[in-house]
Amino acid sequence: MESKGTIFGVSLPVPNVQEIAKKPLQRVPPRYIRPDEDSPVISSLPSSRTQVPIIDIERLSSQEFVHSEVEKLHLACRDWGFFQLINHEVNYSLLEKLKEETKEFFKLPLEEKMKYAQKAGDAEGFGQAFVMSEEQKLDWCDMFRMTTLPLDLRKPHLLPKLPQRFRDAIEEYSKEVEKVALKTLMFMAKALKMEDEEMNVIFSDGLQYIRTNYYPPCPQPEQVIGITPHTDGSGITFLLQVDQVEGLQIKKDGIWIPVIPHPNAFIVNIGDVLHIISNGEYKSIEHRVVVNAKKERISIGTFINPNLGVEIGPARSLVTPETPAKFTRIAFADFLKNFYSHKLSSKSNIERYYI
Repeated sequence: MESKGTIFGVSLPVPNVQEIAKKPLQRVPPRYIRPDEDSPVISSLPSSRTQVPIIDIERLSSQEFVHSEVEKLHLACRDWGFFQLINHEVNYSLLEKLKEETKEFFKLPLEEKMKYAQKAGDAEGFGQAFVMSEEQKLDWCDMFRMTTLPLDLRKPHLLPKLPQRFRDAIEEYSKEVEKVALKTLMFMAKALKMEDEEMNVIFSDGLQYIRTNYYPPCPQPEQVIGITPHTDGSGITFLLQVDQVEGLQIKKDGIWIPVIPHPNAFIVNIGDVLHIISNGEYKSIEHRVVVNAKKERISIGTFINPNLGVEIGPARSLVTPETPAKFTRIAFADFLKNFYSHKLSSKSNIERYYI
């Protein structure tokens, strides 16, 4: 295990978007205008063929439905890289408490939030992620990111210093999401026909961090992007929407598809790490966030990662003469350092590990 001082990634300080959006803006500041990105406007309405699959964890856990639901999970991970997880056993009142406290955090005066600002040379804290240069275009988003597990990697100036109610909600939520995530990973191992113990060893006592995202209303939503198109560097990501404002879009068959959030479901996606572990069977899919002209959008992403002490590569139980390894093996800590040393950019991170 790495020491308490472990730092993955740096990010330069940038203006606070929430404060910019409070001013009577006619035009967005030039650094946020993104002519390089596909238009956020989606002309066609979603149909059942363009809906992210819904997976029911109660059915996964039942003898009667387990086989059909595991097959459904397998197809969701293979063909979509995304699904919505319902009946996940995380208490509804806890979800509501966390949503409320997250909203309250973003309502704090800027000087209060700046007590948790990113420190020089560290991407954890309040600010924006993956900002590597003063010329780089910026996302229309403020975020607050902190390590939640393992306990000894928490930054003492972040989670322990949060307002009590927010801290309590995150503490409880962090443990509950870890439970449901490990359960989901074990069902994925079953779907992949991978040895259970192999998945268990990789993710037990894993690194978990939580990132809360705030997207203010924008007077020119078609000119900006909430989060740049990217794939996650995690094992899997569990996203909880604080409100029902749409914004998340995934790229499937070259088309951006909006994800319509199911109330109190987790939106789960495959990260680059699981893409590698599954030997490319499960895909980390490019996704982005677009913003709204009138409404704010808030979300809470929990990133579930391997133990920092492990090496990642295709699961040994999945590598055969017929299905040789497609990826090199790398220490997970080095993989993370590589991921956080570049700005977000589509699927460029995983491409460097192909054999």
